[in-house]
Amino acid sequence: MADHSEIDTVSGTATTGHAWDGIKELNTPLPRWWLITFYITIVWAIAYWIVYPAWPLISSNTKGLLGYSSRAEVAVELANLEKIRGEKMAALATASLADIEKDPALLALARARGKTVFGDNCAPCHGTGATGAKGFPNLNDDDWLWGGTLDQIEQTIRYGARSGNAKAHEGQMLAFGKDGMLKPPEIVNVANYVRSLSGLPTRQGYDAAAGAKIFAENCAACHGENAKGNSELGAPNLTDKIWLYGSDEATVIETITNGRGGVMPAWEGRLDPATIKAMAVYVHSLGGGK
Repeated sequence: MADHSEIDTVSGTATTGHAWDGIKELNTPLPRWWLITFYITIVWAIAYWIVYPAWPLISSNTKGLLGYSSRAEVAVELANLEKIRGEKMAALATASLADIEKDPALLALARARGKTVFGDNCAPCHGTGATGAKGFPNLNDDDWLWGGTLDQIEQTIRYGARSGNAKAHEGQMLAFGKDGMLKPPEIVNVANYVRSLSGLPTRQGYDAAAGAKIFAENCAACHGENAKGNSELGAPNLTDKIWLYGSDEATVIETITNGRGGVMPAWEGRLDPATIKAMAVYVHSLGGGK
């Protein structure tokens, strides 16, 4: 490494005195405009820290000289919006679900409000179009685990399923294999029997009579003798070709072996009663409500 600077013969620029493998480092200062801009950004950042909320504290944050907060501004806007909606939402809160569906103005309000709240709270699981996903029901069809009437939909939204709420739906699919109630060959047999109820193909050598017997002894108590399901227990209809987790043999075997117990959160306490009614009306209006 060189220990003194010199003038580069090619560029005419002074060097820093540093060299690596015969390559000399030129001493080329940054443009003045660039340095000025850089110092301005430093001053701007310091001023921003002082004027606006910026630094996190143990349980809050610095408020800044202006005390401005975009979150607080949104809260004010939402409060103003609620004031505008006030009388209409009050009418929605006091009306019964049946009366809401009979009143065109209340029905339009409930659907609009319900659609917005659904997008904010329910779409992450059920999809923006409420078409569902694996483990999350499609709300557009006429297949309902816990019932599809207005009152039943409101009950489900309000208290959820296996949510921890005292009034939540609690039915659960048992783990017949994991808990040793059925042996693997029996599970394969009854899985194929269940698939046959929806007209799906079964594996070669499957014993239909044995599968029906296993179903009658272990599954009919919840799903019914005709496998049409039971909304009081959240047991799905196994004959309508609608599958929550999948209809292939491996998935059905997994369901019977390990059971299922999806959770629907309770929205009571998170959403006000009028909004829950609006959600129920919106979901019911999607096309699958009974």
